[in-house]
Amino acid sequence: MSKSFPLYDTTKSNEWYARAVKVIPAGVYGHLGSAEGLFIPVNRWPRFAEKAKGSYFWDVDGNRYIDYMCAYGPNVLGYNDPDVDAAALAQLKLGNCTTSPGKVMVECAELLTDTVASADWAFFAKNGNDATQGAILTARAHTHRKKLIFFKGFYHGVSPMVQKIDYPGVTPEDVANNIYLPWDNIELFKQTIEENKGEIAALIAQPYDHGNFYDNKYPMEGFWKEVRRICTENEIVLIIDDVRAGFRLDLQGSDHYFGFEADIICFCKALANGYNMSAFCGKDFLKGAAAGLSYTGSYWMSSVPFAACIACINKMKAIDAPKLFRELGTELTEGLKKTAAENGFDLVVSGAPALFYLRIANDDSLMLHQEWVAECVNRGAFFASHHNHFINASLTHEDINLTLEIADDAFKTVAKNHPELF
Repeated sequence: MSKSFPLYDTTKSNEWYARAVKVIPAGVYGHLGSAEGLFIPVNRWPRFAEKAKGSYFWDVDGNRYIDYMCAYGPNVLGYNDPDVDAAALAQLKLGNCTTSPGKVMVECAELLTDTVASADWAFFAKNGNDATQGAILTARAHTHRKKLIFFKGFYHGVSPMVQKIDYPGVTPEDVANNIYLPWDNIELFKQTIEENKGEIAALIAQPYDHGNFYDNKYPMEGFWKEVRRICTENEIVLIIDDVRAGFRLDLQGSDHYFGFEADIICFCKALANGYNMSAFCGKDFLKGAAAGLSYTGSYWMSSVPFAACIACINKMKAIDAPKLFRELGTELTEGLKKTAAENGFDLVVSGAPALFYLRIANDDSLMLHQEWVAECVNRGAFFASHHNHFINASLTHEDINLTLEIADDAFKTVAKNHPELF
C-alpha cells in the first residue's frame, strides 16, 4: 500500500547558508555547494548537518535522512561506528599530531600491505587528491618521463595536472603532458604508446568507469590484463585510483577484484570511516622513488586516523564488507527498479551494487531524474542526481524498505507533475 510522506522544511538550513555566503566562498564550495547547480530546487536540500549516526544524518532543521551518499564515501561502516571511534579516542588520549610520528603509523602500514594484494609499502596523506598526486609524482620520479594517460570521464582530484583545460585557474602548461583516451579501446591505447614511445610515465585510471552524469560501466573482458601487459612491456607505471571504490568491491583492492595488479593503488574514502587520511600503496621497485619525494603535509602523520584505519579495516574483514555491500546494494537497487516500473518510470541502475548509479531514462535530460531525487531528499532519502551512491555496513533491511516507500511517494509526485509522460 502506498504511503505519503510530509515534505521537510529547511528554513534553518537556508538561514545558515545566508550566513555562510558572507564569510565562505559560495557558502559551501565544491560539488556540495549550490553554485555547482546540482541541487535543484535548492530549497529542497539540506545545506548543513547537525548530527549523524549509523546510516542517518540530521540537518539543522531536525530532519532525518537515510544517507546514500555516505559523506561522498567515507562513511563505510556507519556514522560514529563504536569500534572505530573507541580506537580513535584511545589513541587521542596517547597523542595525535606529535613531532615524531606514533608507532601506530607503522602498524597501519603493516596492515595495509598485508591486506592489499599489490601493496609492498604505504605512503600516507590526508585527501584522495594527495594520494593521486603522490602516485603521479612517484611515477615521474621513477621513469624520468612527463606524459600521463587518462581515460575519458576521469576524476583524480583537484591538482592542476589532473584537472581540465577549461577549469578556472588551470593553464595550458598544467595539462600539456596529458593524453586522453576512451575506455576499452586497446588498439588506440597501443597506438598512442607507440606514438609517444619512451615518454609516458604513467596511466592513471579508476578500476571501472564510474564518472558523474552518465551510466557507470565495467571494463570489457580481458581489458585490464592486456593493459597490464602493455604497461609492463613499455615500463609505464600503472596507477589505480581506488579512492571511491577501494575496499567496497574487494578488501585486497579493486585491481585484485578485476584480476590484475597495479603498480600503485590510491585509497581514501573507506580507509578510516571518516577520519581524515589517505594512502597510496605501491610495488617494491617504486619504493625508492616514493622515498625521495619532496612531499609532505602538516598533519599527514597524525596518529588518530591511523588507529581508526586499523579498526576500520579489521572490522571490514570481520563482517566481509564487500559481500555485505553487494547484497544490500542489490536488494536496494532491485527494489528501486521495481518501484519505478510500477509507477511507469524506467530507472536505469549501473555500476557495482556497492557504488550504484541511478538514472531515470524517460527523457533525454537529467532534469526529470533531478526532480525525482529532490522529492526523495525532501522526504528523507538522500540520493544525488549526478554521482554514484554508497552502501554502508549499518544499513538495515528496514532502512531499505523505508527508502522504497519514500521512492514510491516521490515517483507518484513526479508522475502527477508530468501527465504528458503517461
